[in-house]
Amino acid sequence: MRSIKSYLVLALDGLLMGAANVIPGVSGGTIAFLTGIYKELVDSLKSIDATAVKLFFKGKFKEFWKAINGNFLLAVFAGVVISIFSLAKLMQYLLEAHPVQVWSFFFGLILVSTAFILKDLGKFTIKNALSFLVGAALGVFICIATPATTPDSLLFIFLCGAITFCTMILPGISGSFILLLLGKYAFMLDAVTELRIVILLVFAAGALVGLLCFSHFLSWLLKKYYNATLSMLCGLMCGSLLKVWPWKETLPTGTDHVLLPSQYAGDPQLASAIIWMLVGAALVAAINLAAAKSKK
Repeated sequence: MRSIKSYLVLALDGLLMGAANVIPGVSGGTIAFLTGIYKELVDSLKSIDATAVKLFFKGKFKEFWKAINGNFLLAVFAGVVISIFSLAKLMQYLLEAHPVQVWSFFFGLILVSTAFILKDLGKFTIKNALSFLVGAALGVFICIATPATTPDSLLFIFLCGAITFCTMILPGISGSFILLLLGKYAFMLDAVTELRIVILLVFAAGALVGLLCFSHFLSWLLKKYYNATLSMLCGLMCGSLLKVWPWKETLPTGTDHVLLPSQYAGDPQLASAIIWMLVGAALVAAINLAAAKSKK
């Protein structure tokens, strides 16, 4: 039986996870690892199965709540939601006022996140190398082929929610990073800050479906093909760095075109961009080192 203090700590863990989910490159899963709630989080999500649903529809709400570890999930996700709504407006402002510095910060975050995941995999086998290359090629293709603007239909928003929140159980993969790839990061920030209820409800419904339906598959995939799966995800993150490169322009076709160094060499923001890349890299390094120390 947990105390009120322990539930407040869980809510704080959720706040940290929510903050991580707002920032592309920092994984909510990594924060869950760091705070020691990752296994319980995954197990609790997996417990929402057919048996638990039957308890709910039979009116056995107390048994249902206990079966899904409801108090734990409520405390964690309350923290996540509060954090997302608190930080969304700040991120929206920063993207509009200081885009080069923000994208540089994200670039450093994602690049070093990838390096740490690859380091944890240990020996890099041929299978892992092929998985990495497939992921990298897919990431580059997405950045080149995907229009800068994707559909705003409710069905697509639902799919975005489902795909994005699956990443909560993937160590090292950021939900906001996935939203960037899908072209809906700024769109969802606007929806949060402007309280566009319909958009938020549809996204939340997709998130719920994604967590409940895909968490079992992703959990199985990581258990059976852990190294190969993470290698492919790392490749995807590396290939998709094109999406967060600070100096790019949108072509008439709707695709992003990365500028060459000669095209921004004289940019007065270059020095600050490099500094913010290093800050992003240092933040991920600090989080991962703290996580490693907590495991000892």
